[in-house]
Amino acid sequence: MNLGMPEMIFIFLLALVVVGPRKLPELGRQLGKFLAEFKRASNDFKNQLEAEMLNIELEERAKKNQEGAKVLPPEEPWERLMKPLSETVSRTKQELVSIMRTEPDPAKPTPAPVPAEEPSPSAKSADNS
Repeated sequence: MNLGMPEMIFIFLLALVVVGPRKLPELGRQLGKFLAEFKRASNDFKNQLEAEMLNIELEERAKKNQEGAKVLPPEEPWERLMKPLSETVSRTKQELVSIMRTEPDPAKPTPAPVPAEEPSPSAKSADNS
């Protein structure tokens, strides 16, 4: 409701004529009390609804947490520190084993390297001169 100043003056004058100048202040006080009480009741209702919605939301979260909660055995701090070290050691050990498997076995004879051809005597004499 959008009431401007001219409309408010008209309503005031109409109330003054209908009710009279003696009862108008009393009517104004009663109207003010009624509006204040109405506002207070609506705020209480709004706060009650918000509190109920919050309770419902918290109950849903609690149910979700209970359903998804898993109990794990307590972990010792030293286990937490040693786990990365033991993983690194085992990984390094596996790498060394795989390298050792790819190297030739010393028990098996390896073919002898082919000797490079020696330069001919004429080539040697050309180098010396």
